[in-house]
Amino acid sequence: MALTISVEDIISTTNNPLLQTKPHWTRVRLGDVATVLNGYAFKAELFNRTEGTPLIRIRDVGSDDSETLYSGEFETKYLVQSGELLIGMDGDFNCARWRGKPSLLNQRVCKVSISTDAYEDRFLDFVLPGYLKAINDATSSITVKHLSSRTIQEIPLPCPPIDEQREIVAELEKQFSRLDQAVANLQRVKANLKRYKASVLKDAVEGRLVPTEAELARREGRGFETGEQLLQRILETRRCQWKGKGKFEAAVSPEIDELHVLPDGWTWCATDQVCEKITDGEHISPSIVSDGVPLLSAKDVLDAGVTFGDAKYVTSSDAEKFRSRCDPDRGDILIVSRGATIGRACRVNSDRVFSLMGSVILMKPSKLVEAGYLMLALKAGFFLTRLTAVSGSTAQQAIYIRDVRPLQLPLPPIAEQQRIAVEVDRLFSIIFSIEAEVNRNLARAVQLRHAVLKQSFVR
Repeated sequence: MALTISVEDIISTTNNPLLQTKPHWTRVRLGDVATVLNGYAFKAELFNRTEGTPLIRIRDVGSDDSETLYSGEFETKYLVQSGELLIGMDGDFNCARWRGKPSLLNQRVCKVSISTDAYEDRFLDFVLPGYLKAINDATSSITVKHLSSRTIQEIPLPCPPIDEQREIVAELEKQFSRLDQAVANLQRVKANLKRYKASVLKDAVEGRLVPTEAELARREGRGFETGEQLLQRILETRRCQWKGKGKFEAAVSPEIDELHVLPDGWTWCATDQVCEKITDGEHISPSIVSDGVPLLSAKDVLDAGVTFGDAKYVTSSDAEKFRSRCDPDRGDILIVSRGATIGRACRVNSDRVFSLMGSVILMKPSKLVEAGYLMLALKAGFFLTRLTAVSGSTAQQAIYIRDVRPLQLPLPPIAEQQRIAVEVDRLFSIIFSIEAEVNRNLARAVQLRHAVLKQSFVR
């Protein structure tokens, strides 16, 4: 929806210090000191990723490039040069300088260009975001918020004397340069932690994180049950305990050609071999009620576990008909099979009864394997690469039960699985602690940025 009150009313009633002016400052309409060029509605059928001119869409505001190319003809006035100021006119009303190569201005993105020497171009960068946020906060919305170029032109910008504008810009750039460097360092730490987590998982499933059971057995002069023997015990137990209808179906075996060599005592297994059950949620559209049994979908599956904050609900009778029931005591595992988070996996971390939609696959590990090890093996890059590779390249990617069953997992002896799971938990707890501190410092940087801006505009 669009703004239903005037920008002047927003400014006159706000207590936001970033929207104030000092006593000797005046105000000026943005449209009086700058031109606003709306983007053009380029033909969507000419969008592609292989040829043509880059096209700036709303999602590209704040980015350094665009993945979308336009192969048709265009007017040069819609060509955006590096350094020009853009505003996204839907969603959060973001604004940023374009840092990419010359690109086309698509619809629902506008370009703002200062048209007078009485207003400093960089001063606009510091004042405009606060006004756009105030407009965004005041814009009611059921779906997507919309911003008009007329509203942008009516923004009553603060207008100090030009020399003072330049002084403010110089001081803010000096302070923000230090902040930006600190934030960049923190972001590098986060990236390094992410790589370290991936390295821990890789070492865990390749036998390099803890001493192998084979090594310990040789040192202690004893025997041990190998991963291959464990796998045979799992399969024999499954056959003996079979109580299903019809003929017993053996688990799918893995294809192990061209796989890397495993440590002594390990073996390759298929996911189907170490799980008692692999299924997915319901593909029907059940009746939704205001209270009942939670019905979780892909959006409710997080890395840390499931969340019920935005869950839908079905009746108890409907839930009893569904195929998927989760048992946290057994370490049940969920895998997202649709959407943007496809491949995300988590262990069920709740004793609450819930049902699943078809966008989530449920895995019930065998009681003879360590569920914690199986979980980290599923999160390892080796497994995820193969899992997402089968999802295809269509607009709606999907993973099916048939894709998950044969995927290969490295299986160490059970005692080694347990040691690996404990060590990964220990290392990850350290990583999470560091990440939390980094995030706190990033939040402080945002607060400090606001404080610096406030000092420049407070009365």
